[in-house]
Amino acid sequence: MSNAAIHGSTTTAIVMAKLLGARPDLRQKAKSLKPLIDDIVKEVNGMSEDDLKRYKPAPKPKPQQSHLPPLPDAKQGGVVTRFPPEPNGYPHIGHAKAAIINYEYARMYGGRIILRMDDTNPTAERLEFYAAIKVDLEWLGIKFDMIKNTSDDMELLHQQAARLIHQNEAYVCKCKRTQISENRRAMRACGCSAATPEKTHSEWVNMQKKYKPGTAILRYRGDMTSANTTMRDPILFRIIEERHPLLGTKYRTWPSYDLEVSIEDSIDGITHAFRSKEYEMRKELYHAIQDSLGLRRSHMAVFSRLALQNMPVSKRLIRPLLDRGQIGGYDDPRLPTLAGLRRRGIQPEAIRKFVLSLGFTKSDTTAPFATLEAYNRSIIDPVSIRLHLVQNPVRFDIQNAPHEPIRLAALPEADETPRVLNVSNGILIDGADAEAIHDGDRIHLIGMGDAIILNRTLQMASGKQSGIPRIQWVPANESVEILLLIPEPPFRDDTFDDNSLKVVTCMVEPHYTDIPDYSMIQFVRFGYARKESRRQAIFTHK
Repeated sequence: MSNAAIHGSTTTAIVMAKLLGARPDLRQKAKSLKPLIDDIVKEVNGMSEDDLKRYKPAPKPKPQQSHLPPLPDAKQGGVVTRFPPEPNGYPHIGHAKAAIINYEYARMYGGRIILRMDDTNPTAERLEFYAAIKVDLEWLGIKFDMIKNTSDDMELLHQQAARLIHQNEAYVCKCKRTQISENRRAMRACGCSAATPEKTHSEWVNMQKKYKPGTAILRYRGDMTSANTTMRDPILFRIIEERHPLLGTKYRTWPSYDLEVSIEDSIDGITHAFRSKEYEMRKELYHAIQDSLGLRRSHMAVFSRLALQNMPVSKRLIRPLLDRGQIGGYDDPRLPTLAGLRRRGIQPEAIRKFVLSLGFTKSDTTAPFATLEAYNRSIIDPVSIRLHLVQNPVRFDIQNAPHEPIRLAALPEADETPRVLNVSNGILIDGADAEAIHDGDRIHLIGMGDAIILNRTLQMASGKQSGIPRIQWVPANESVEILLLIPEPPFRDDTFDDNSLKVVTCMVEPHYTDIPDYSMIQFVRFGYARKESRRQAIFTHK
């Protein structure tokens, strides 16, 4: 009933699909149920519009945008934020949340925002990822006042490490990893920590020139008895003999995130630094390093991570899918990467509204994709070109077909009618619709008028009758065959679904070829899609 109330009619195929989806136990009885459903569908489609209105579901409330809370000690024009992604993959919806929050706060206070590539792990970083981050953030509409790389400051970071050594606030540890872990659990000081600053300096030089990877690390002299485990003499520098995408082999000692972010935030003038919740315990270490080096403190705040249901956000999950060939790339439309969402037809403004609607909270958020869809639909609907699409087409001739081609508007309420459909050689309708209608039925061909079915032939009828099936169609001779990619959530109960990207062959009206690539389309009675090429489109959502 609800489907008929929304669309003006329903079909046996739609009712059957909903029934079997809700009651899988009836699948074996589908054949025997079909005649009964045919009768019900015919009765429902014969109801008047007034009768159907009683069954129309109430519209879902649109999520409301929340305002970001004020920042402590923030001065108008004096706030500086930063977004520090590591160039080890393509940015995803979680990165978008962090970038948008930083950008919105900078705008709120008339301040500045810095894009700083956190590129001090040469084992994971590639030039491709530097470029992808910049392209995707530009698409997202975020404009940075400054762009830099942490690796630009390698000399400074080494100098600050040497300063900590000179102050006896850092030491070189040559213990095995298992021993370091055991000491930290036992809150027991490492024997290496007894070294003098002179001894540590000598070993620090050896780390840069002589020691092998994994044999020595530079540690911060924190508090091994602290209840906060991050304060138990954390790593400041380690040895990595990998070629860096920008610096090549110039350095073999690389800073930890804890050291670099504490220094970089201070020298970059960051007034308010935002990090995801898993870093909350590292706030104490962050400020301790800044204090040890006499650097200006930055305000630190944490927020929740953002994920979409059944969509892998973590690079740890995405990378294996790429390696196994289960997805074609970071722009696979099943992924919540910004490249995947863009390719699918999700608009940057929808992502911004979606992120801000979730608010600034420390509770981890796994949001349904439908919430993002709601924002996107309101943006794309007014500009999506209306077209007809049919699957499993069935041909019908028209006895009294119009002599002149049918001309339809590409957008609702538009005066221009660029869609020219010649019906003199018959039309194609969707196979599911053809299965649900019978001889003698009256149907409404959207954009053409009412017709009566007589022996697999259509007889155009005068007037317009309410309560009859509304059916989309395409010209039999001039329609265009395309592939429609239909992405679905790639995971089912934490298991990758190999059938999550369906490829459906469809027939569309000829105006499709005139539409520029990457335009948004609404296929009538089907859903929204983004044209990718002359022969392919990607389904966005209903």
